[in-house]
Order: sequence, then C-alpha cells, then structure tokens
Amino acid sequence: MERKLNFFDVFSIATGAMISSGIFVLPAMAYGHTGSALFISYLIGGIIALIGILSIAELSSAMPKAGGDYYFISRSFGPLMGTINGFLSWFALSLKSAFAIYGLSGVVYLLTGISMPLTALAATIFFVLLNIVGVKEAALLELVLVAFLISIMIAFIFMGFPIINRTHFVPLAPMGINSIFSTAAFVFISFGGLLKIASVAEEVKNPGKNIPLGMLVSVIFVTVLYVLMIFVTTGILKPDDFKSSILPISDAALIFAGRPGFVAITIASFLAFITTANAGIMAASRYPLALSRDNLIPGGISRVSKRFNTPVVSILVTGVFIILALQIELEILVKSASSVILIAYILSNISVIILRESKLSNYRPVFKVPLYPYIPILSIAMYLFLLVDLGMEAIEISLVFIVISILVYLFYGRKRAKKEFALLYLLKRIVDSRMPQHGLETELREVLRHREGILDDNFDRMVKDSVVLDLKGHFVLDDFLKKISIPLGVDLGIESKEIFRLLKNRENDSSTAISSFVSIPHIILEKTEVLHMMIVRCRDGVTFSETEKSVKAIFLIVGNEGERVLHLRLLASIATLVQENGFEDKWLNAKDVNYLRDMILLSSRNLFPKSGK
Repeated sequence: MERKLNFFDVFSIATGAMISSGIFVLPAMAYGHTGSALFISYLIGGIIALIGILSIAELSSAMPKAGGDYYFISRSFGPLMGTINGFLSWFALSLKSAFAIYGLSGVVYLLTGISMPLTALAATIFFVLLNIVGVKEAALLELVLVAFLISIMIAFIFMGFPIINRTHFVPLAPMGINSIFSTAAFVFISFGGLLKIASVAEEVKNPGKNIPLGMLVSVIFVTVLYVLMIFVTTGILKPDDFKSSILPISDAALIFAGRPGFVAITIASFLAFITTANAGIMAASRYPLALSRDNLIPGGISRVSKRFNTPVVSILVTGVFIILALQIELEILVKSASSVILIAYILSNISVIILRESKLSNYRPVFKVPLYPYIPILSIAMYLFLLVDLGMEAIEISLVFIVISILVYLFYGRKRAKKEFALLYLLKRIVDSRMPQHGLETELREVLRHREGILDDNFDRMVKDSVVLDLKGHFVLDDFLKKISIPLGVDLGIESKEIFRLLKNRENDSSTAISSFVSIPHIILEKTEVLHMMIVRCRDGVTFSETEKSVKAIFLIVGNEGERVLHLRLLASIATLVQENGFEDKWLNAKDVNYLRDMILLSSRNLFPKSGK
C-alpha cells in the first residue's frame, strides 16, 4: 500500500487513538476501584505501556507491514498463533473504537438529547466512509483535531492546578496498594492506541525512524497529560461526585471555569472520541486485510480500492463489528479490550525474543529494544501480572475470543496457510538444520526492500530468477568452465559442450576477471531471446589468468545481439555492486546460495532505468 504518513501523522494517530474515553469517561469508573490514588494507576499504566511498546517499535521498524502485531506474531509463532493474535487485536481495537463511539454518543445525548444508539450508528457509518476515502485524509483530520484537543487539555491543567484541594488525597490509597495495580490493568485500554500505529505501518514514510519515534514521543506525552489531568480532577471533585460523574473532567472544569470551561472540555471530549474512533477503524481494518493476504480468512477481504487505495471490504467488516460491539455492557467492553490488548503486548515481546534468537539474516530492525533480553522479559512478566489482576471475567472473555480464532483457523486457514515462521528457524538452530526452506528470509528481504523504497529493476529480476552455485575447492579455468556449462546448458536448452566452447573462446580473447576477486564472463547466443545470468561463489577461488589466480565471485551473463544495450547496463550494475564497501566480506560470509541472493538484492548499488531498454 502507498506510503503517505509522516512523523506528525504517526504521532497524531497514536495520540488521538489514546486520548478518548480512557480519560474523559473511564476515570469515574476507575475511581471507584482505587480512590484518590487513581493518578498513580495511570502513571503505572503509562510506564508499562512505554516499556512494552519498545518491542513493538522494534518489530515495526523491521517489518512495517499492514496488520502490525499480527504480522510480527504470525511470522514468529506461525499461522495458528497469528490467527489468534490477528483476531484478538482486531477485536481489541474495534472494541476500543466502540468505547470511543459510546462516549461520543453520550456527549451528544447530554448536549442535545438525541438517542445514543442512533448517534453511535451514524458516527460509525461516517468514520467508515471517511476511512474508505483515504488514509491520508483520515490522518489529516486526526492531526487537526489532536492539535486542538491537546490545547484544551493543557489549558485545563494550568487553570485547575492552583485550586486543588489537598485533603482529597487523604488517605492516598483507601482501597489498598493492590487496588492501584489492578486499576492500572483496568485503565490500560487508555494506552491501547499504540497498537494502531503498528497496524498502519505499511503506509508510513521512512517507517524505521518515524514509527518508533512517533510511538515513544506519543506515549510519554500522553502519560504526562493523563496523570496531570487525573491529579487535577481528583483535587477538585469531591469523591462521591467523582464516582457518580459521567464526564468527570468536564464536571471539574465547571467548578473552576464555569459554564465556558464545562463546554470547552465537553467539546474536547467530543473531539477525543472522534479521533479515537477514526484512528481505531483505520487501524483495526488492517488486521482482516493482513489475515486475508495470508489466506487465513477469505481473500476478498483484502481487496484494495483502485480509486481510493484503501481496503474497502476490511473497513466495512470492521464497521459492522463495531456496531455489534456497541451492544455490550460498558464495563465488560472495557475489560474485554484491556485483556486482549495485554495479550497482544505479551506475544509481541515474545516475538522479539524468537526473532532475535532465530538469527534470521534479514531481520534488520532500525530501532532495537535496549537492554535485550531483560526489557522484553520484564514486559512479559508485567503484562501477565496485569492480566491476572483484571480478574477471571477478563480472562474468560479472552478465552472466548481465542476459541473463535482457533475455530476459524481449523475450519478455514489451516489448509491454506503456507508461510514459514521464525520459531522454525529457532528450532533449526536447536534440533534440525533441515527444517525451514528460506521462505521467511525471502519474505523479510522483500519487506526490507519495500521499507527502503527499492523497486525491482531488470538486474533484480534477473538475480531472483538466476541459478546460484556455491562451489567447493579450487578450480583451474577449464575445469570451472566445464562445471558451470552443465547447469547453464540445461537452463538454456543448449549442449553443454557448445556453452563450454563459447566460454573458452571468450576467455582466450581476453580474461573476463575484472579484479583478483571478481569475474564477469559474458557470451552472445543467437538462440536465446532474453538475458540469462548465473551467479557462482567459489570460496577457494578459480584461476582465470596468471595474475587472477583466486577469483571468488563470478557473474556469468548470456545474451543476444538485440539485447546489447541491456547487456552493457547489466555489466555496469554488477560493476557497481562489487565496488561497494564490504562486498568481499559479505560475499564470503553469506551462509548459502539463498543468502548470497539476498545480499545482492539488499545492496545499495545504483539502480539503472526500470524500463529495461
């Protein structure tokens, strides 16, 4: 999909996805769980989100693909766990969007008396249509609304701070220390928006930099904002008023800023619900898209509109699910979303460990989790603790979603899923060197090329199609030419003796070794219609001449008279490749022929025109 989103888009989507019901509606419910220490629960939730998001930032910078954590986890654990996570994350973000739409319809009801179900339905349809029109348009709306929203929230903090009543914080934890942590788990949905960035990573410019930076800046900024707003609200509202309020932040503003303050914060909450619902549908719809691409659900769901370049069917399916989710009781809705978001974070942190330890050559994150493996292990432990602290009801809800996901996989995806995954590569290191067939490395290679904006040219296509040989032992020239003439003759449908004769005559005219390390033999055949290339590595070297006695990299080209211009461009492309810094070390250290091919395709050589002629 087209890359249109920059750093500010990433920041606004993440921030807008977090700031919503989690701060404007949820605090009243959460206050009843922990009392005046609520701001500490939000602080703990933010710190845990920051620690956990480091792994998602690493994975997003390495694999910026639609579906975010689904893509990471399916490529780490395999299609079964990928299906489970894909559905869980889709459920989580859809439920979070439903929570925001619930809050939005509540504000409309308070201000106008219009039916909440009617407003919720109309809002869902509006956001679905907006996301169909285009991701950049949806992101632009997000950026404008988030900027206005943040301005109002900062004004609330500065105006409310001077009139805080300190007695409202005594006692600080009336329901015990454990209530602070259990409430942190309960309000964790407030930070679930960070997953939304991972899911739209395929549409972000320079994702290796913009995604991690946007995530980290957003979660730090929002955590500080949340803590200060909850602190001010707790210090202004009486405990009973706080617990019974529908919009506690607005009620606090009414006390110190009168009716204008109440209206301003109510407008802010309205904007927050819009930004979260909009970003939620944008992000959640990428999960069915990714599942469909991998044949785990019907392929038609991944259809992208030619006009708008957006996944129309996936967006529509997500909109329908959100409408259904609006029928769920509010507290169950919150616990459901929080529990599945926690599971997604746990699996993402395990994924980092699996991908790192599998030693995949093409797993190349731009951003890396610091203090590995301690940070991912700490994150897993914290999220497990929070999940347990949510209670059995949340775990049971998660199990229902997991069972649904397993049934979809067993009855549909199992027979169609063919992707390799990193766990196989990790097992390969431990028990069996024959298990994976380089499929995941090839997929990651293409992800890297897409991330760096590298488009296939003729040289790339020839490298992908070429025969690659890895020969052992030292060869004199005649023996080497006879050795490669056999597979080349089979590939071209020509007698190997004829191939050997042409290669030998070419070397007699002048040596094709361009250095002591590289040779580019090339011959012209009238019988071939297209260029052919064979790539050969010989670690012990080939003697091409008296001066070039240990050539280790050979690029053999076969063409015809009509392709002479393309032939010359191909020679120039190879010459540029072999002049790169570190080429010789990379060539000799590549594990096998697959990694040799990857090394060439991921090189930073200058690409020649893509037209081919």
